[in-house]
Amino acid sequence: MDAERTPVIAAVGQSIERSEIVSAVELAARASEAALDTASGLRERIQRLSVISIVFSPASARPASELAERLGMPGVDVDVSTAGGNAPQWMITRAAQEISAGRLDATLIAGAEATRSMRAAEPGASFMRGLPSQDDANGPPDPVVGPPLDNMTCNAEKAIRLFLPTEIYPLFESARAHKAGRSFAEQRAYLGPLMSSFSHVAADHPFAWFRKALSPAEVATASADNRLIAEPYPKQMNAFPNVDQGAAVIVTSLARARELGLDDGCLYIWSGANLAEPPATSRPDLSDAPAMRAAAAAALDSAGVGPDDLALIDLYSCFPVAVEIAAEGIGVPLDDARRLTVTGGLPFFGGPGNNYSMHAIATLAERLPEVGGLGYIGANGGVLSKHSAGVYGSSPPPRGFVAADTGEQQAAINAAALPMTTDAQGPATVAAATVVYDRNGQITDAPVIATLADGRRVAARAHESIRSSLSATNLTGAAIHLTPSPPTYTLPEGGGA
Repeated sequence: MDAERTPVIAAVGQSIERSEIVSAVELAARASEAALDTASGLRERIQRLSVISIVFSPASARPASELAERLGMPGVDVDVSTAGGNAPQWMITRAAQEISAGRLDATLIAGAEATRSMRAAEPGASFMRGLPSQDDANGPPDPVVGPPLDNMTCNAEKAIRLFLPTEIYPLFESARAHKAGRSFAEQRAYLGPLMSSFSHVAADHPFAWFRKALSPAEVATASADNRLIAEPYPKQMNAFPNVDQGAAVIVTSLARARELGLDDGCLYIWSGANLAEPPATSRPDLSDAPAMRAAAAAALDSAGVGPDDLALIDLYSCFPVAVEIAAEGIGVPLDDARRLTVTGGLPFFGGPGNNYSMHAIATLAERLPEVGGLGYIGANGGVLSKHSAGVYGSSPPPRGFVAADTGEQQAAINAAALPMTTDAQGPATVAAATVVYDRNGQITDAPVIATLADGRRVAARAHESIRSSLSATNLTGAAIHLTPSPPTYTLPEGGGA
């Protein structure tokens, strides 16, 4: 590759709003203008404007077109990502590939959510609004690009309406707790120092939603202010989506950055990798995410570096289990002195829908040129469903930018998926379990993913006759009895955790 075609992030911008009622496109425009203001001469060079899918706040089917209009960029190509928190890193890897190949000169990638504004204007409005309608009187919908989120849910999960991340991620955590021999309460305490360290990072970040450092006990102890949502996670261990935040980056070539005098302090894009998991119920080991591990390894290997070479790290942190698996994937401990976030993570920095990792990348672009060395971004979409990883540097990559070929790894991950059913009856063994509570601390459900004797997997919910007895109980590893339509479970006589 021509060294002059090395892809770089030449400018970034972030935005936050705590009082005015704004739209997601307005927040994306503020962040984009902040980036453009620091990149004199690049506005006229932008060939494509991409927007990260807006899913937690009102949006039309043409947010990229609307943003282009606000920024005064008529005629620029536009597109929108598919849904998923991996989208910012995926978009940057795509841009880096095209720039290094000479097919693209400069691109603006932006995203935002205005969920706080939505709820202020419409009290009681739901976070989970879904994707925007494709019918829009103001023009045709923007083209959609990126890997689909088909593997986020499957028929086994739909049969029991198991689709909320706040219920599915705790299932993964339960499998890790069981493997380590820890109860739900012990697992919370184990995670306290990790999440406390994230809150300390958020406290120092100017665009973080919560700028208060919390102790491990404050994060991990269930209380009136930190209620249990689904075992083992209290509120402080859940992503916080009720935010108004936006972020944008401008990616171009080293040659263009030099021409415009922007190469001093730009962020070099070294490598990128993408992989996906099968649906949650079919994953052989619910305490792990092989695609996340493989994406991390591929990004590091492609850049020719290892974990000890990294100066800054940001691991997607919608829930602690995502951080735990990602840390193992890149080979760093949870108490690593570098910490595992540059923003403070989704529970404390804020979880603006699919766009969180754009804030992490923007922050990395601001900090890495100052400290020098390399940085790593791990981005996750769905329920540990889609993974995009990237390595960045304060200096040019010796190998040039490399987009990892992960075809073999993806085929192996797909082949390992277990068969699933929605019509199971009889004995089964719990592979993962959680207990869901309402705001008053009452149990509302206790979903499990279980394995049948023939190796098939099924998702099931607790029969109402046993639900109230499952408080604080991790059923992972326990024997249960299933009845169908929809799958429901009871405990055999004398059975339990």
